[in-house]
Amino acid sequence: MGFYFAQLLTGLANASSLFLIASGLSIIFGVTRIVNFAHGSFYMIGAYLAYTLVSIWSGSIIGFWGSVILAAMIVGLIGLVIELTILRRIYHAPELFQLVATFGVVLIFQDATLAIWGAEDLLGPRAPGLDRAVRIMGEPIPEYDLALIAIGPVVLLAIWLLFHKTRWGVLVRAATQDREMVGALGVNQAWLFSAAFVLGSFLAGLGGALQIPREAVSLQMDLSIIGEAFVVVVIGGMGSVSGAFVAAVLISVLNAFAILIFPQISIVLPFIVMAIVLIFRPHGLFGKPGSEKGAPEEPERPLALMDQKSAMVLFAALGVLALSPFFTADFTTVLMVDVMVATLFAVSLHFMMGVGGMVSFGHAAYFGVGAYAAAMAVKFLGFGMLPAMIFGPICAAMAALFFGWFCVRLSGVYLAMLTLAAAQILWGVTFQWQEFTGGDDGILGVWPAKWASSDKVFFYIAFVLCVGGIWMLRRAAFSPFGYVLRGIRDSQTRAEAIGVDTRFHQWMGFVLAGGFAGLAGVVFAFSKGSVFPDSLGIAQSIDGLIMVLLGGIHALAGPILGAGAFVLIEDWVTRLDYWRFIFGAIILVVVLLAPDGIAGGIQRLLRMLKGERA
Repeated sequence: MGFYFAQLLTGLANASSLFLIASGLSIIFGVTRIVNFAHGSFYMIGAYLAYTLVSIWSGSIIGFWGSVILAAMIVGLIGLVIELTILRRIYHAPELFQLVATFGVVLIFQDATLAIWGAEDLLGPRAPGLDRAVRIMGEPIPEYDLALIAIGPVVLLAIWLLFHKTRWGVLVRAATQDREMVGALGVNQAWLFSAAFVLGSFLAGLGGALQIPREAVSLQMDLSIIGEAFVVVVIGGMGSVSGAFVAAVLISVLNAFAILIFPQISIVLPFIVMAIVLIFRPHGLFGKPGSEKGAPEEPERPLALMDQKSAMVLFAALGVLALSPFFTADFTTVLMVDVMVATLFAVSLHFMMGVGGMVSFGHAAYFGVGAYAAAMAVKFLGFGMLPAMIFGPICAAMAALFFGWFCVRLSGVYLAMLTLAAAQILWGVTFQWQEFTGGDDGILGVWPAKWASSDKVFFYIAFVLCVGGIWMLRRAAFSPFGYVLRGIRDSQTRAEAIGVDTRFHQWMGFVLAGGFAGLAGVVFAFSKGSVFPDSLGIAQSIDGLIMVLLGGIHALAGPILGAGAFVLIEDWVTRLDYWRFIFGAIILVVVLLAPDGIAGGIQRLLRMLKGERA
């Protein structure tokens, strides 16, 4: 009995740490509606700063706790600088476009941290006065864990008092409910957003600083925590700090006991719990309808058919691409295959997001299912290349059919997070099922047939499949089915009022996008000769989001331009030292100069040139 009680206390200590970062994330989203991927970076920076400050002022209780608070305050100031210099400039851009900016910040922070503190993990000192263990029911419990268990509720109480007993807190709660009305009443929204961002950053930094006696400070801290933090915020309800506390306790305690019963499930347990909660409580445990959405946006302009000049440019570009193997090196030919695969993947995601209005944080699930299905068909079923290329997209579409049935019942960030849960569950299966999927060793030897083994021949196979897939998705966007999807995206209520089965159409759009993502995965698997669990991972899904948003979500050419720019820039900068910093800086420059994406920036430039000629 004592052992299980000790596990409970360990879970509660972990819950306090998780709550600190999740509460900050919840406050930031509740007020600003920013999906802040850089929140994990604030957590990591807080840990590194605390390590440095504690090393300077070590040995005393005041020195340790003063260092922790000071580190969190510095992180809050860093958050203020980012909000003022980057995010404030793009608040009027499409809401998810701010996600691209925070991803650029993540890349910059990773390399800046590497340059300052180095690549090795750093072991922080124990907290003075809390460096021993006490026995409870015969089991040793670290004193520091008991302190963390107390800190969580204290911070929750402090946030509650701040939000309910101060004028600023009342304004924050009002902005969480209806920020447009708050602005209409004359409240300075800009400074309200800044203050909320500083508070959220401070809490993330505090969470990281408090971890230094418990775990090594490393460069992987940011990405290892941000997924769970998002899960906690969604389970609790977007914008609900008390919900984040309950969800953190639920996830941490379940994880503490699940690791004893079924250790393999621990890596996906938070996502399984989130999926179950969202199926039965679509707005989270304490969320309210509408909490997943931001301010109403201007209706999107109807998608326009391509004019004659644009069509000529497109056909010329396709002609150059088709002839490129004859005048470029083999490496460039392989790189062009990567560009085409990324473009088809991005276009399929854009069909779901831009045409269907369904945001997905887990689109890599269907890319990976297509790749794995083709690879396993070759290795275990003896399929040839062409039958496997047919089998892969069908399996991806079937996976999208299953998960999409649940996902289309949600909207906004809740829908996006359920897609992420589906992707993480599938990733966990491929990562753990060593006998069937190869686990983290993947499946090797998935090469094209002999007649297609040369780079040039496979290039044309990829060209036909990827360009054909993009063309079919474009045709679908301008078909009656595509027009219905766009009508649902713009006003689901009006679509339902005229008799449209909105869920069925969104479900079929989900399946179509998943199938073509699977086709991209199949081409990818045969081009690389192998497939690994990373193809279903969060990083692959984020890459797709960046391509779509960077190119411009409101234009059909957006994902094509975004994918091409992303792959080519990534190929160039990854050869350099501190390539993440350079890549992140390039992303931020594009975000600030073209807040409507590359396609939108090109359109504005062309309109300016036409105006000058006139």
